[in-house]
Amino acid sequence: MASIRKKRNKWQAQVRLKDGPYLSKSFALKRDAELWAAEQERKIRLGELDQSSSRSLSGTLGDLIKRYRDEVAANKKCAPFETSILTALLRSKLSLVGLNQNLVEPISRYRDQRLCNVGPDIVRRELGILQHMFNIARMEWGMPIPTNPLQLIKKPSPSKPRERRLSDTEFELLMSSIAETRNKFLKPIIQFALATAMRRGEMLMARWGDINWNNRTIFIEEAKNGWSRTIPLSSEALDILNLVPKAEDRIFPTTAMAIQLAWQRLTKRAGIEDLHFHDLRHEAISRFFEMGLSIPEVALISGHRDVRQLFRYTHLRAEDVAKKLR
Repeated sequence: MASIRKKRNKWQAQVRLKDGPYLSKSFALKRDAELWAAEQERKIRLGELDQSSSRSLSGTLGDLIKRYRDEVAANKKCAPFETSILTALLRSKLSLVGLNQNLVEPISRYRDQRLCNVGPDIVRRELGILQHMFNIARMEWGMPIPTNPLQLIKKPSPSKPRERRLSDTEFELLMSSIAETRNKFLKPIIQFALATAMRRGEMLMARWGDINWNNRTIFIEEAKNGWSRTIPLSSEALDILNLVPKAEDRIFPTTAMAIQLAWQRLTKRAGIEDLHFHDLRHEAISRFFEMGLSIPEVALISGHRDVRQLFRYTHLRAEDVAKKLR
């Protein structure tokens, strides 16, 4: 079935191939678009159109992004994050590029434009999503895309790991300013993050039934990396849990957005700059090393399976090491 629509100052004709994307071509006159669409439909009916070779010439990058968003990204654990990225891509000029064009140049240009507005890690994540999208299109959807264009595009170097540590003074400022916070779970979540190095999402998903009070552990069924782990709980962590009201099955029955907004308001009231909630995980891991725990012990708590990645989260203070050398 053909469709004709006006796009900017031209008329675009689209004809969907069987079990495939669109054939698409633009014309200055609507009549020419109608004639071309009718001719393509006639060729399809008579078997004169080589659909296997024509699929690569049909549709736009936006068509592919939309299908990937709805059929693949929507089923991932990180669906909200990836869906928002792909939806933003659909609003960009990149989505208008035809799949029959050389995609390396427009995607490279998009990369350079994004680097002017956001950090390299975000751009790397976006390019990684596009690379997976093209792999799915080629290997699972049978689209005759000869080469994944992302394999030919240089990705920006990752940013340097943050070395932000939470000072004792800043922690006192946070605790003194938290009385004005409406979210009653923000304080215990901050304290629990520092005591366990758990991620925000892990804490929000944790349930009372995951705690083994006798063994002093909490079980995480599925972490960010897809693995489960059991975290030992310190006396401080247990004391924090004992003060949390057991109102629901979840230990902290609130949302990630609510915590994020409350955290931003709290740091602003406390006059603390450049402190992210995720920095609490960095701080906790660094404290575990300063306590004398070994690399395997800290990895057991943090869930890191790559020591190199663990070191990105570790920022020891030189003055603390100097004290040990006395």
